Amino acid sequence: MNRNTVIALVVGLVVGFLIGQLASRRDQVTSVPVVAAPAGTPAMPPGGMGGLPAPMPSPGASMDLQARITAAEQIVAKDPRNVRAWIQLGNDYFDSRQAQKAVEAYGRALELEPNTPDVLTDQGVMYRDLGNFDKAIANFKKANEVDPKHVQSLFNLGVVYLHDLQDADKAAKAWNQVISAAPTSPQAQQAQQALTQLKANPPPPRKK
Repeated sequence: MNRNTVIALVVGLVVGFLIGQLASRRDQVTSVPVVAAPAGTPAMPPGGMGGLPAPMPSPGASMDLQARITAAEQIVAKDPRNVRAWIQLGNDYFDSRQAQKAVEAYGRALELEPNTPDVLTDQGVMYRDLGNFDKAIANFKKANEVDPKHVQSLFNLGVVYLHDLQDADKAAKAWNQVISAAPTSPQAQQAQQALTQLKANPPPPRKK
């Protein structure tokens, strides 16, 4: 599907990665009745880890996004067990930078299907956007427990550890797991680059 006070050594590496699974799974949720296929680039978390926030959607795109949100809200009001509609609604809240609403919509989807790595990852990104790093980490870890090859959650875990918690050791561990789990994936390539730069330019020691 289609989503800094940062440590400079990885700015170029994390752009576009801490955006959950929206780009990879848009097609999986377009079966929601009435709701059109999502369009537009996901919003990066304000002040986030992947670089500067994405530009705001154009007026036309914003209208389409709002129409999808309205349609999905109507669907879940009539059919609160429609997990696809809750995911679609969460994705559109994600794209429109409504982090709290996205967390809540993804939460409703997870009540119905609790072991869904993509949704756990997207909700984790929104938790991070709200500054709730512990919950973001918990979501990424759970997504990886459900699917050990879910490398997006592992990559995101490393980003949060490095940028928000200034824990380079845990970030390196997460990124090494990405490489072990899916060595030919794009995330593994980015993780390897991040590790190389981390080794060449280690951040200051963590404050105890």
